[in-house]
Amino acid sequence: MADPRDAELIKPFNGDPFTGHLATPISASDFTKAFIGNLPAYRKGLSPLVRGLEIGLAHGYFLVGPEIVFGPLRDYPEAANLGGLITALVIVLLGTLGMSAYGLVSFKQDNTSYPSANPMTPDSLKTAEGWSQLTAGFFIGGMSGVFAAYFLLENFNGVDAIFRGLVNN
Repeated sequence: MADPRDAELIKPFNGDPFTGHLATPISASDFTKAFIGNLPAYRKGLSPLVRGLEIGLAHGYFLVGPEIVFGPLRDYPEAANLGGLITALVIVLLGTLGMSAYGLVSFKQDNTSYPSANPMTPDSLKTAEGWSQLTAGFFIGGMSGVFAAYFLLENFNGVDAIFRGLVNN
């Protein structure tokens, strides 16, 4: 007679219920593994600076919008974009300070490897120099993303007219 637990979707990782990790159809799917493997933190062949730039650009770009819509200046259209810019710049700066503090207390200055619980993390992010480059890239990318979003929002009518002209011709 077959065990009824074999028909369950959620099973213990590697069949051992004491490992503390439950593999689900979502977390163990090939799509999820491919998606996570393509994030900049895990993608092979990138330097820490480029990883930081890509992460920072994405975070900086998407910080401006919610601050404009939900921020304290949302009722003043003339100042909402500027308020979103300033707040997003401060959030990126605070994130950079947090990453710097983490790097200072976590890594030795002699660039010895830091053991990581995640085996997918590239070795370059396990050293003080690599983490410092990641942080610098995050700062530059984050600030660039914030200014790009602000520029597009401030010049939305012009950008919209350009795209309407390209599409309607």
